[in-house]
Amino acid sequence: MSPRSKREYVEAVYLRYKEASRGERTIILNELCATCGYNRKYAIRLLRGYKRFTKPKPRKRGKPSFYRKEEILIPLRQIWLDANLPCSKRLQAILPLWMPGYKQSFGELSDEVSHALLKISPATIDRLLAPIRIQYHKRGRSTTKPGTLLRNQIPIQTNQWNESRPGFIEADTVAHCGESLSGMFIYTIDTVDIATGWTEQRAVWGKGETGVLEQLKDIEKALPFPLLGFDSDNGSEFLNYHLLRHFTQRKQPVQFTRSRAYHKDDNAHIEQKNWTHVRQWIGYRRLDNRLIEPMLNDLYRREWRTFHNFFCPSAKLLDKKRIGSKTIKQHDSPKTPYQRITESPHVPQNTKNQMAKYLEKQNPFLLRKAIEVKLKKIFALITSG
Repeated sequence: MSPRSKREYVEAVYLRYKEASRGERTIILNELCATCGYNRKYAIRLLRGYKRFTKPKPRKRGKPSFYRKEEILIPLRQIWLDANLPCSKRLQAILPLWMPGYKQSFGELSDEVSHALLKISPATIDRLLAPIRIQYHKRGRSTTKPGTLLRNQIPIQTNQWNESRPGFIEADTVAHCGESLSGMFIYTIDTVDIATGWTEQRAVWGKGETGVLEQLKDIEKALPFPLLGFDSDNGSEFLNYHLLRHFTQRKQPVQFTRSRAYHKDDNAHIEQKNWTHVRQWIGYRRLDNRLIEPMLNDLYRREWRTFHNFFCPSAKLLDKKRIGSKTIKQHDSPKTPYQRITESPHVPQNTKNQMAKYLEKQNPFLLRKAIEVKLKKIFALITSG
C-alpha cells in the first residue's frame, strides 16, 4: 500500500474512531495495524493527533443567495424552457415580455418575485440554471449545389453587416431529408431581415423553381415592410430566371444579390436562424409525406411567426475588431424583431400601431402550447407514414 493510500485509509478510519466506544476503538486499531502495518502505539498517536489529508470544503461566506428560492426558480425555469432554452442575456430580455403571459397562464406572482425577476442579472441566471442546461451537438447536411447559369447576372454581396434599413433579407433552404437525400421531401424556406431580425418560414415540396417562387411571394406579402433586397446562396432554387424576373422586372426592382460559393459566412444571419428557428424545433427527421406541407405552412403563417418575431429577442453584432490573435465583438442589448421595427424610422407609424394592437392579444405560453400541439400532429403523421 502506498503512503498516499495509507493516509486516505487513516482519514476514513479517523471519523469512525472519533465517535466509537472503547471496545469499538480496539477493533478499529486492530484493523488499522493489520492493514497498514503500523505499530499499535504509533497508530494510537496518529489517530489522536490526526491532521486531515484532504482539505475540507470551505464554507461559503456571506448571507444566503436571495434568488435561490423556489418561488423565483419555478417561473424562471418555466419561462426559460418555453422560450426554447435561450442564453442568459437573451433570457434577461425575455422576462419582462413573458411575465404578463405567465401570470395569465400560471397565476399571479408576488411583488417580491416580480421585482426579483426584473432585476436579475445574466450571471445569476447562469448560476441558477446550470444544473438543467442542455447542450446540443448535432450537425446537419448541406443540399446546396452551386449553379453557374446566372452567376454573371447576379452580383455578389458580402457587406450585409452594415445594413440599417428594414427590407433587405437573406434566404436559405433547410432540407428535411433525414439520413438520405434521395427522392422528394419537404424543404423549409427560411428568410431573415438583416436590420430587424424579422423572420418568415414557408414549407415547399422539393426545390422546384415554381414552388419556391410561390412561397417567396407569400413571404413578401407577410413582411411588415416593403422588400428592398434579396440575398441568397448559390443554390439552383434561387439562382434561376423565375426569381430574376420576379425581382428585377417590376416598377420598383428589388436588389437581387448572392453570396460567394462555398462561403457560408456570407450568409451568417440566415445560417444562424436555420438552427434556432427550424432545426431546434423540427430536428432532422425526414418529411417525405406531402400532407405535411400544408400543415407546416399553417403553423409557419400563424403561431410560428408571432412567437419568434414578438417574443424571442436576439442580439445584433455592432462591431468586430481583430487585435493580434483575438477577435473582439461588441453586441447591442437583446431585442425582439418587433422592438427593432418600432425603433426604426423607416417603418410607417400606422404599421407600428397595428402591430402593437396585435401584440396586446398574444400570450407566448399559449402560442408555445399551440406550436407543440401542431408539431405533435406532424410527428405522428411521420411515424404513421
